[in-house]
Amino acid sequence: MEKLTNKEEEIMHVLWQLEKAFVKEVQAGLEDENLHYNTVSTIIRNLVDKGYVGYKAYGKTHQYYPVISRETYGRKFWNEATRKFFDSSYKNMVSFFAKEEKISAKELREILEIIEKK
Repeated sequence: MEKLTNKEEEIMHVLWQLEKAFVKEVQAGLEDENLHYNTVSTIIRNLVDKGYVGYKAYGKTHQYYPVISRETYGRKFWNEATRKFFDSSYKNMVSFFAKEEKISAKELREILEIIEKK
């Protein structure tokens, strides 16, 4: 599974949200609604080629859907980011976010509760 470009990820987020969509529906769900239809269509076809997206044909029109779940994609790249930036240590990652004030003590306690329940 290869890393997606920012635009590919944005399109995947729209497809994960919609579950299935035609190019015009994906285009309408993008932050940059001025992105040309042909550009969106090309990016989606690239995602099909990469194995991230499937489609159902209705004549010359295609309805697209994600083949890879958001969770599967996220897990792969969070694991990779943790390895690259935090020496494969989730403790280092959580400590980093705590030091940067991106996570509160309350949220950390909630995480501990989740861990202790497992």
